Amino acid sequence: MAHWFIGHSNRGCATREGLDRRGNRTGEEGNAMIIRTLCGIVAFALGIVLALPAADAQQPARGPRIGALFAGSRSSSANCTDAFREGLRELGYIEGQHVAIEYRYAEGKRDRLPDLAAELVRLKVDVIVGGGGSQVRAARNATETIPIVMAYATDPVARGYVASLARPGGNITGLSTLTPDLGGKRLELLREILPKLSRVAVVGIQYVQGQDPEMSAMEVAARTLGLQLQPVELRGPDDLEKAFLAMTRGRANALIGLQDPTVSFLRGQIAELAVKSRLPTVAVEREHVKDGWLMSYGPDYSRLCRRAATYVDKILKGAKPADLPVEQPTVFELVINLKTAKALGLTIPQSVLLRADQVIK
Repeated sequence: MAHWFIGHSNRGCATREGLDRRGNRTGEEGNAMIIRTLCGIVAFALGIVLALPAADAQQPARGPRIGALFAGSRSSSANCTDAFREGLRELGYIEGQHVAIEYRYAEGKRDRLPDLAAELVRLKVDVIVGGGGSQVRAARNATETIPIVMAYATDPVARGYVASLARPGGNITGLSTLTPDLGGKRLELLREILPKLSRVAVVGIQYVQGQDPEMSAMEVAARTLGLQLQPVELRGPDDLEKAFLAMTRGRANALIGLQDPTVSFLRGQIAELAVKSRLPTVAVEREHVKDGWLMSYGPDYSRLCRRAATYVDKILKGAKPADLPVEQPTVFELVINLKTAKALGLTIPQSVLLRADQVIK
């Protein structure tokens, strides 16, 4: 539009141009040149002004910035990020229009989380959403002022993230998965499927006996069931071969995966190696079962991530994290993969199948 206007304006302003005997432009023609120049400037300016509304319409509205910190990759965290965005949409926030989301993924490398959290703080985001405990801890160490929302942290009181569930008391609030209380249930399910079960490998981060709430609760349940636990550290892909070799040497009959970013990031590879090693696997999340684990028992993590959006909404509207009680899931699901059971040569008892919320065939 601007070019069309300029072209026609120049023609409309054109006049005769002449020189006097000394070679100077005559007064009439000189004035015409000035007028023609001014016409071009005005036309160009008008063209820019007319083009501005269209350019502005293409820009997203300015609004709050949300930092989303995950220990896994974009693909391994997709179930949570998709659910979180869905929760925001239900509350009237459309990404790119009403809010901007800064995603940061550690790609399964925990040592990257502190730098990624610090980067979000430098961006001055309005709130940070952390997937699990490792992300929340990194965010907490990076800021004491920016609100932090836990999507699915394990026992945040025992880990020192909040003072209490009812009154968090700091800049952190959100949702707790109650995973420690479910470790015993997962062992019971394994015993139902494997009556001769005696030794279970527990894969995840390194722990100190009596200090990790998830492992401590599982140890109590194991003693009650007469089982031995074999902790297996897994910090990255390079540890996989060594981890399975340790399980074989330890004569493990099954494998339980902790709520752990590395376990989640490597869940597909773990499932494949477990089948080759004839090890039944139990996970915390249903996503693991979709990728080949035998079964999972725990909360619906997608629902937790969607629910985290309500905390973000309240905080953006002025609520303080210290005053927002931490929520705990009340619904837990059992998911079983019969394809994996067949590959392991297992028959799942009918009593267990009847209790399953989902059976993958």
